[in-house]
Amino acid sequence: MKFMNKAILLLLTSIALLAVSCDDYLDKQEDEAMTFDKIWTKRATTLQYFYNVWGFMPTESNWVDENPWIGASDEATCTYNRDYRYMNNGSWGPSTVPYNRYMHYYQAIREANIFMQNIDRCSAKDVNETEKKLWKVQARFARAYYNWLLMRMYGPIILVKDELVDFNQSMGALQRPRNTWEECVEYVCGELAECAKELPASPTTNDDYGMPTKGVCYAVIGRLKLYAARPLFNGNELYKNVKNPDGTNLFPVAYDKELWKEAADANYEVIKLGQYELYDTGDPVESYRGVGLVEWNSEIIFARWEGGYYNRVHVTPRVVGGTSYGGIAPTQQLVDAYAMSNGRYPITGYNADGTPVVDAASGYIETGTSAFVNPVHGYDVPNGSNRNMFKNREPRFYATVFWSSDWWGYGTGNWVNPVFGFNGNSGPGASHDYPKSGYMCHRFYDHTKNTNAGYWGNLTFPIYRLAETYLNYAEALNEYYGPSHPDILTYINKIRKRAGVPDLETVYPDCKTSQTLMRELIRKERRVELAFEGQRYFDTRTWMIAEETDGGQMWGMNTSAVCPNVSTTPEDFWKRTAFETRIFTSKHYLYPFSQRELDRNKLLTQNYGW
Repeated sequence: MKFMNKAILLLLTSIALLAVSCDDYLDKQEDEAMTFDKIWTKRATTLQYFYNVWGFMPTESNWVDENPWIGASDEATCTYNRDYRYMNNGSWGPSTVPYNRYMHYYQAIREANIFMQNIDRCSAKDVNETEKKLWKVQARFARAYYNWLLMRMYGPIILVKDELVDFNQSMGALQRPRNTWEECVEYVCGELAECAKELPASPTTNDDYGMPTKGVCYAVIGRLKLYAARPLFNGNELYKNVKNPDGTNLFPVAYDKELWKEAADANYEVIKLGQYELYDTGDPVESYRGVGLVEWNSEIIFARWEGGYYNRVHVTPRVVGGTSYGGIAPTQQLVDAYAMSNGRYPITGYNADGTPVVDAASGYIETGTSAFVNPVHGYDVPNGSNRNMFKNREPRFYATVFWSSDWWGYGTGNWVNPVFGFNGNSGPGASHDYPKSGYMCHRFYDHTKNTNAGYWGNLTFPIYRLAETYLNYAEALNEYYGPSHPDILTYINKIRKRAGVPDLETVYPDCKTSQTLMRELIRKERRVELAFEGQRYFDTRTWMIAEETDGGQMWGMNTSAVCPNVSTTPEDFWKRTAFETRIFTSKHYLYPFSQRELDRNKLLTQNYGW
């Protein structure tokens, strides 16, 4: 059994037994010293505390209830009535903070500190010193990681570090300001670097999968350094007046090009380990799908292993039957982002009415039908006439995007044709569980499992993987050295080769001399390669393009088109239609601190615009 399963199974027991958690680092708790001392006398209770430390880790694949990284991004729409709707319609703020994890992660940091400061006193005879040392460094990693999770939401945070806050102090004694962004980056990266010195290079037992290794530490540093170099945190003019009460600037006030070199070097640390390789079976579709479906494959650096239900039930069309809430879908913007099989990106922009500006050299055809086979399953649609807009697209498109009336498999010999038009078998009318854009995401759905019968399989959801590191590295090299650095094309083309598309310079020869074009192409490649992994939400924000990409109309097909019967998609369905208008302004780049925290800590500076 994998480690994270053990953590989940024991979590309720550990919480009830330990009762030492707090709402957040400013809350008070009762003194339970006698019970606390007994924890460290037995292996079982010591491990339960350890599992409790790790039990705060987010479930990144739960796109509905755990986080807004999919539902509030421009790559997707989620039909359910959840808090990401506040983010999309602009009605959130300090009094309404969707998916507020501020208290949660400070609680996690406190638990990690308690464990680290007490594990050495464990007197259980069946716990050896090697185990104590490993558990301690794993808890140290978790503490650094929780700080990082706060930073990606709020920017500069309050660094508690090793401190165990005395909850018997007066509230006034607990007032403290935020640390600067630079201090936060230095602290988290320093902690992870120290962890890397003591952690193994790879898992040595089944229980080690899902736990940190040297590569995991380097990968987190690499992403953090990349974010630090991007416009949001690198001399952002919007934040020049965001200061602590003593006048200290919380964000860097000047652009620093050297941060890109730091990002490149940090990501190369992962590459030169030689510990990981792109998962490649020789079949581009199966290789790409295998990244999420083949457990602990060669590309995974850090992942969460779990049952597939919570992710897959929300991308299963209703017509499949059983428990099926299919309502998570790619937007038309994401559908348009995929290249053609010749490697060219077909859509270069949009007219005022939402119609696409098409690159004629790509071979893309927006209208009409023709017969062609979807490489995911090897069949044409039932009437032998697929839509031209889906013809000759790159393999990752087919591995991710499912369109109305195509074949959906669920287990051996089970096939249906979901229809997303009004009153269709999986569209609006009879239920609110339908994809608002008229597409479905099936990237992490295992079509070999009969979900109608409740077989959901397992999921090793990638949190950090090698392809991202390649993209991080290429982006940083382009920004620091320019497009001529040879490693840029080397690593971008590794990804494209696995995806079954031509080398970048073959399709776009000018990319070798234009930094602007190379930047655009790296961002396009990143968008499709990492689709539905929770990256796009942060990418558009740290690049500071979200006011353009995440605000305004979101497009899809016309799900209001009435179906002549439940099994037929009407012709009117195949019309680009705005299903939602979203609001994104400059204040939305970072989360607001809740009004509760501002009221309790008078030294806490609110983020820009809130």
